[in-house]
Amino acid sequence: MESVLILLGAAILLTLVFDFINGFHDAANAIATVVSTRVMRPTTAVIYGGVLNFIGALMGTEVATTIGKGLVDSNVISLETVLCTVMAAIVWNLITWYKGLPTSSSHAIIGSLMGTTFVSTWDAHSILWPAIFKKVVIPMVSSPVLGLMIGFGLMLMITWLVYRLNPGRINRVFGKLQIVSAGFMALNHGRNDAQKSMGIIALALVLAYPEEHFTVPLWVVLTCAIAMGAGTMMGGWRIIHTLGNKMIKLQPVHGFAAETTASIIIAGASYWGIPVSTTQVISSSILGVGATKRFSAVRWGIVGNILWAWVLTIPLTFIFAGVFMAIGKAIF
Repeated sequence: MESVLILLGAAILLTLVFDFINGFHDAANAIATVVSTRVMRPTTAVIYGGVLNFIGALMGTEVATTIGKGLVDSNVISLETVLCTVMAAIVWNLITWYKGLPTSSSHAIIGSLMGTTFVSTWDAHSILWPAIFKKVVIPMVSSPVLGLMIGFGLMLMITWLVYRLNPGRINRVFGKLQIVSAGFMALNHGRNDAQKSMGIIALALVLAYPEEHFTVPLWVVLTCAIAMGAGTMMGGWRIIHTLGNKMIKLQPVHGFAAETTASIIIAGASYWGIPVSTTQVISSSILGVGATKRFSAVRWGIVGNILWAWVLTIPLTFIFAGVFMAIGKAIF
């Protein structure tokens, strides 16, 4: 029993570390555009985003349930599986943060969970493929497409509405509106992303105490919300620079359109319990909005690097986690 408690404590601690790094890594999702358009000072923006990430994390547990019991066979995994899952996701997030690549923490934790589950049994049926297809693969493809299309359409509509106004007035009006849209984005980012860590901790609790039903206790919700908010306040400046400046030069009106687009998509996904990639959604929304200026305004070389990181996230985290699990099985 003592060894179970040690493993459980380590799993909870590492998951909270992942949650903190997730906030740090994905701070750009909520505040990159308000920083790049100079609507908010960087320090103010990260505090603003961190507080709203915390509040958003308290708004539901639908995504946590999907992560904790909807993607792999919970009968074949263990606390060691959880530990290796979180370790692999942390490694990937740190690598991509260092490279300044806005990759998906959601896909990192999902790919890692799949890798550890497979290696723990060497049975592909231990992964619930229909659920993976429905709640991971389809959103992974459709959400960036929606971000591009809705962002492009919304920006065209806004352009049609304000084309007679002078640029200075447009910037003043949308500078204020962008503060609201950035807050909405931070709120929905916290609601979707923090729940992934809640789901992992809730899964670890069920593994340690098998007689318990899968639920997300209030203390888990609160600690994950705090970790996510604190991580966001640290600000992942490398990725903020990539999203806010490298892909395309943004004005407040573009930031408002991109954040509004992404927030709507993420809010819908959270309601349906879908662990969507907030990074993919905001990145594709920025691209859709930016393409209304002209396609040559988009720095496609940077976009290509981001796309490769998106494609490789699940396969590489699957491998990382599988290696960690294989080493763990050999040692223990």
